[in-house]
Amino acid sequence: MGLQDLIVTPVYLLLLYALAYWIRPKVTNRDTRKYFIPGLTVKFVGAIALGLVYQFYYDGGDTFTYFHLGSRWIWEAFLVNPYYAFKMIFVAGGEHASELFQFSSRIYTYGDPASYFVVRVAGFFDLFTGHTYLATALCFAAISFTGVWAMYVSFCRFYPTLSSYFAYAILFIPSIFFWGSGLMKDTLTLGALGLFFFGATHLFVFKKNIFIAAISILIGFYVLYIVKIYIIICFVPALIFWLFLNYQNRIRSLIVKIAIGPVLLAIGGLAAGYATLLVSEEHYRYSLEEVAYTAEQTARWNYYVSERNDGSGYTLGDFDFTPAGLVRKIPLAVITALFRPFLWETRNPVMLLAALENLVILILFVRGIFKFRRFNDLENKKLLILCFSFSLLFSFAIGVTTYNFGSLVRYKIPMLPFLAAGLIILNFKKHSKNATLSFYHA
Repeated sequence: MGLQDLIVTPVYLLLLYALAYWIRPKVTNRDTRKYFIPGLTVKFVGAIALGLVYQFYYDGGDTFTYFHLGSRWIWEAFLVNPYYAFKMIFVAGGEHASELFQFSSRIYTYGDPASYFVVRVAGFFDLFTGHTYLATALCFAAISFTGVWAMYVSFCRFYPTLSSYFAYAILFIPSIFFWGSGLMKDTLTLGALGLFFFGATHLFVFKKNIFIAAISILIGFYVLYIVKIYIIICFVPALIFWLFLNYQNRIRSLIVKIAIGPVLLAIGGLAAGYATLLVSEEHYRYSLEEVAYTAEQTARWNYYVSERNDGSGYTLGDFDFTPAGLVRKIPLAVITALFRPFLWETRNPVMLLAALENLVILILFVRGIFKFRRFNDLENKKLLILCFSFSLLFSFAIGVTTYNFGSLVRYKIPMLPFLAAGLIILNFKKHSKNATLSFYHA
């Protein structure tokens, strides 16, 4: 970052705010309108703060790899021949085309489709920002906010009286708008998951805005599939199970009703196992022959590096990384992903902030357990099934392999809004005896 950022970034802030004020009446109502601009603002703050932290605290990192060793060369190609830049943006990396070799060969992540996708998006925005880091990061924050806001309004449609609570749970948790706003993979996947959730609820539940819902599903699925497929692998089984619970009253056959439940649970278990493998690949490329072996090598390597560098590693104790061993560690892995680091485990300011968030989540979780006294409350709170089943599947996948609190805080971002929203519903939604059981009671 330099003088160019100080000149170009304010211009883009003004342009993006002007666009936001123009869009706001079209995507808000009386209850949600007041959170739109503040929600966008914290995303912008998060994007700028992440860049500053990586430059002055971490002294480099993924975000600058995508920018200085990635989109920079798309910008350089554009200056030579705009056709080269457009080809590098809209054609996935892999083989080096002869006319592009002088540029593509210098892109550090060119051979990795997931990481190169981030470079392609950054390269696209660079064409308008003149390859200005902070301005491009603001564009990342803005497109991520599109998905996050879509997620927020979807939850509000189910429980309009909880709109203020959902705002804090989805828009204003510091980890979400810090790690999910900058020039990073997590920014794109958070927004994509929000779009996917919005599309699924409006297509299958509310049956409104069908065309927009279908487009949202396609965009969300595509981005998640390319960048972090394990998110969709954990989310889809939870989504299907939730939809089944809502549609089960329409299934006449008792045998079918009884049979589908275990099948969906088995699919969820397999999804968690496969997602574990894919999380492992996020760190390092191992043989794909065995999930357990991959998880073991990844976990041990991450712990070694973490302890050597900053002491932020964690373990789940000694155990054999066999499928049976992994199953026995499900509770500890889930607890770790949901509630750790604890306050006494913090090593730096970023971990301290995460620990404070986890403390609030733990308090809401314990409070919710005492409030949840009757199982039939689920009839009016079916959305809890989606929120908590996704959170559990995802928590296991990242908790058993990450072995580093710094990475764990960032990796849990896609799950955090659903976990927080579920806790909001559990703690603050009053049970109504006269409620009609339908999709609109989630």
